[in-house]
Amino acid sequence: MMRALRKLELTLAILKPDVVAQPHILKEIRSVILQQEFLFVRSKKLILSPTRAKEFYKEHDGKFFLNRLVSFMSSGPIWTHILARENAIPEWRRIMGPTKVLKTIHEAPETIRGRFGLTDTRNCTHGSDSTETAAREIKFFFPEFSIGKWHDTEETHFFSRQVSLDEDLCQHVSLQDVSDAIS
Repeated sequence: MMRALRKLELTLAILKPDVVAQPHILKEIRSVILQQEFLFVRSKKLILSPTRAKEFYKEHDGKFFLNRLVSFMSSGPIWTHILARENAIPEWRRIMGPTKVLKTIHEAPETIRGRFGLTDTRNCTHGSDSTETAAREIKFFFPEFSIGKWHDTEETHFFSRQVSLDEDLCQHVSLQDVSDAIS
């Protein structure tokens, strides 16, 4: 089967425990995501065990902040989202803002981390830094999801905006699926 030209890029976004603990901030960040024309492809709320958090952040093994990061990321619920849009990876990173919150507050105060970040660990969000990282991170949190299959079967609906936001699931669904469910 010949793949259609991909128009949308996928990235993983994590809304960290500091955000999830404050529903008004969670709502505001999701509003920013939608205003920036991202689409929620899949979403999950979960609690990471310390073991899973350490596995996810294994690239930071041996760094001084790893234990603090693992403790924080396993301290409460997180939301993981597969986001789609053109240039999703650089655009999500742009609206998140730099990791270093103190610097971000002064240099990019309009970003998510500039507005809501508390420290370099409690900085609200995570985002993939490349297509390879996005694929690996999406697989980590959504092992049942196939990027290739999504591009082949669902991307067209998302690209043409033939989707509707299901607020309970916090993900966009095909209008065809909504129509089929009603009839």
